[in-house]
Amino acid sequence: MDRPRVVLGVAGGIAAYKAVELLRQLTESGHDVRVVPTESALTFVGAPTWAALSGQPVSTSVWDDVASVPHVKIGQGADLVVVAPATADLMAKAAHGLADDLLTNTLLTARCPVVLAPAMHTEMWEHPATRANVATLRARGVVVLEPAVGRLTGADSGKGRLPDPAEIALLCRRLLARGAQPPDLVGRRVVVSAGGTREHLDPVRFLGNRSSGKQGYALARSAAARGAEVVLVTTSALPDPAGVEVVRVTSALDLRDAVLKAATEAEAVVMAAAVADYRPAQRLAAKRKKTATLTVELVQNPDVLAELVAARRPGQVLVGFAAETGDADGTVLEHGRAKLARKGCDLLVVNEVGEDGHPTGFEGDANAATVLAADGASTDIPLGSKDALADTVWDLVVTRLTPR
Repeated sequence: MDRPRVVLGVAGGIAAYKAVELLRQLTESGHDVRVVPTESALTFVGAPTWAALSGQPVSTSVWDDVASVPHVKIGQGADLVVVAPATADLMAKAAHGLADDLLTNTLLTARCPVVLAPAMHTEMWEHPATRANVATLRARGVVVLEPAVGRLTGADSGKGRLPDPAEIALLCRRLLARGAQPPDLVGRRVVVSAGGTREHLDPVRFLGNRSSGKQGYALARSAAARGAEVVLVTTSALPDPAGVEVVRVTSALDLRDAVLKAATEAEAVVMAAAVADYRPAQRLAAKRKKTATLTVELVQNPDVLAELVAARRPGQVLVGFAAETGDADGTVLEHGRAKLARKGCDLLVVNEVGEDGHPTGFEGDANAATVLAADGASTDIPLGSKDALADTVWDLVVTRLTPR
C-alpha cells in the first residue's frame, strides 16, 4: 500500500511495444502500476501481456467492473499518470476533454502529475493542430515531453520517436519525488551544459578532464520533469534524457558556439560542463610520434560564462559551476566567492573535488555543494544524489525567474 501508484496509459501507435520496457522499469523499481491501454493499443500489444507484467487487471472500457467505478477511481487513486506512447489522437482528446474510453476518463479524473510521451511521424508532430493541442496541455500543467529524433516507422527518420523507456522511467521517478508540487518550469526554455571538453593535440590524443556529465544530465532531467523546454549541450555519450533536445559537441569552442546560440532564447542557462581553460595552439593533422620530451604550446579558451553574462537578456538567470580544491591561497568557498565576483552570474554552484574516493569527486553518483548567490545568499546542499542537487538548483533558479 506504500508503493507509489502509477497509471501507465498506452495509446495505439507502433511504439506501444516499447511501453512494455517502461512497465518493467517502473514495476522493478517498486511502483504499483496499472496499465490502461486504448482499444487500438491492444492491436500492438495484447491485454495478457500487460496483465501478466503488471499483476493488475487490464481493460479499455468504462463498462467493465462498473461497481468499482473504474473510470473515476483509477485516476483519483493515482500518484502519477504517464501515457507512452501518446499519439496525436490521444493528445487531441486530452486537450479537448473528450472521454470515450477508460484512458481518457482517467486523464480527466487524475489530480496528480500527468506525463505524455508523444510518438508519431514528424509531419504529425509538427502539424499546427498537434502543436496547438500540446500548447493547451502544457498550459494546464501537463508535462508533454519533446519526442526524440531518430528512426520512425518504415524508412523514415526525424523528430517523433518515443524517448528511451529507461529515461522516461527516470523522469517519472523525479516527478514522484516532487510529490504534488506543480511543474513550475512549464513554458520556460532553459539550457544546460554537461561533460568535460576535449582539446585535440592530433587525431588520436587530446587534453581533457574527468567530468562525466552526470550532474548536467541530472539538471536536464529535473528541468524536463518540471515542464521546461530543455536544450542540453553535452560532450558526454550518456543516454539522452527523455524530452530533452541534445546537442553533442567536443571542444570548448564547439560548446561555446552551441551554448551561445541556444541561450539567445533561453530564460535560464546552467553551465555545469567542465570547460577546458586551454587548448593546443596547433592541432596536428597526423598522429604525433613519440619523442623523449614533448613541448605543447597552449592558448587560452574563451570564458563561456563571462560571454553569457556580457550578452545576457533582461531577466535571464545564469548559473555557473565551480569544481574547487582548497590550497594555500584560500579555501574552497573563498575561491568560489572570488569566482562569483569575477564571473558576474546569478548563482555559482561550488563543490569540492579530489582524487579517487572523494565523496564528491568526478564520475560518481553523489554530490554536495554550496550555492553562492550574487545577492550574498548561500545555500548548502548536503551529500546526496546528483538528482537531489539538481532539484535544489532549479528551486533557486525558479525564485529568480521573471514571474508570469
